[in-house]
Amino acid sequence: MLAACSGGTNAAGGGNSSKTLTLASVDQGSIEDVVKAFEKANPGVHVRYTTSGADQYQQQIRTKLASGTAPDVMSVWPGNGNPAATYVLAKPGYLLDLSDRPWAARLPAAVKTVSQYQNKTYNAVFGLNGIGAVYNQDALDKAGLTPPGTWTQLLDFCRKASAKGTPAFALGIQDNWVTQIVLYALVATTVYGPAPDFDKKMQAGQATFADSAWTTAMAQYQQMQKAGCFQKNPLGTSYEASQELAATGKTLGIVQGNWVIALLKGKNPNGKFTLKALPATDTSSQFFMPAAAGAGYGVNAKAKNKDLAVKFIDFVMSPQGMNLFVKKQGGLPSLPDTGFTADPSLTELSKFINDGRTVPFMDQLWPNPKVQQTMLSGLQEIFSSQSTPDKVLKAMDADYKSGA
Repeated sequence: MLAACSGGTNAAGGGNSSKTLTLASVDQGSIEDVVKAFEKANPGVHVRYTTSGADQYQQQIRTKLASGTAPDVMSVWPGNGNPAATYVLAKPGYLLDLSDRPWAARLPAAVKTVSQYQNKTYNAVFGLNGIGAVYNQDALDKAGLTPPGTWTQLLDFCRKASAKGTPAFALGIQDNWVTQIVLYALVATTVYGPAPDFDKKMQAGQATFADSAWTTAMAQYQQMQKAGCFQKNPLGTSYEASQELAATGKTLGIVQGNWVIALLKGKNPNGKFTLKALPATDTSSQFFMPAAAGAGYGVNAKAKNKDLAVKFIDFVMSPQGMNLFVKKQGGLPSLPDTGFTADPSLTELSKFINDGRTVPFMDQLWPNPKVQQTMLSGLQEIFSSQSTPDKVLKAMDADYKSGA
């Protein structure tokens, strides 16, 4: 969903020979190292790749697939939550079946579920991601504040930070996919803490967004805004600009996925950043974190160079490729026994995963991508006072009930 980045292109080599691979990715800042390693391991091979933000990418990739202009390999999200998700692209036959690859059978059950469509694997998910509050330790020290441990403390933390002239969290919702991040961090605890089977109830028609604790999470999001948790004008702030605010200490942190840590370090190599659960209740033992399979890679079913495309996918899912990705992104590998040592910044996320206190990214289990798109645009409208949480949640319910 969530591992997106902005801008940037790179070209190496040209043409569509058996030695040239075309690739479209949203993993700016980490795909570069993987491409270099792949080219080094395969002398004479060239990878022509582009990177773009998630919003732009999701708007364009399906059109390119339908018109026959898509690259050999492309970023694909798990599950069914957006226009470039596994189910959405596999159903019309746009993706190559990867079920026979050696890594496919080794995917953990939770990852396999959202990497497959009709029991066939289409998505090479290389990493696990989590969402929480990423703090800039130097900025915290300068402000004389410590990360909050409860919901009440969070609001107090925001007020104190705002009073010091350094808002608690950067929020760049000019890019509409970012609007969901804070909400997901809150929903993990408010909804799934007391109702871990909420998704099953939704699927059975026994629960709705509008008549559930989603209303609580929406209200908390608004409370955070009123308490000064975010910088001025989040709607006028891009994802890229929000990274700059958090990296340079103009805010004390940012609520984002763990992938942002690598981007922050890129802007501030000497910075110290740590991911922690975003408090949503006053009982820390009830905290949950969103954690799930991150975006992976799929092969175009009409790839001009299928053999090389599959070879690249296998490299991504090898210990070398996987570890390169997750180290640069600040994530965790999806397969065991890769020899990977997690960054200390992910200690709390690792603990939550090991303790079974995580829930999937909410959209991955929704029946169609319309629900998420309605939520994203609706949240922007809430911030601009053009809509209300009640209206947005009811619209999400309508899209959810409309099916696939």
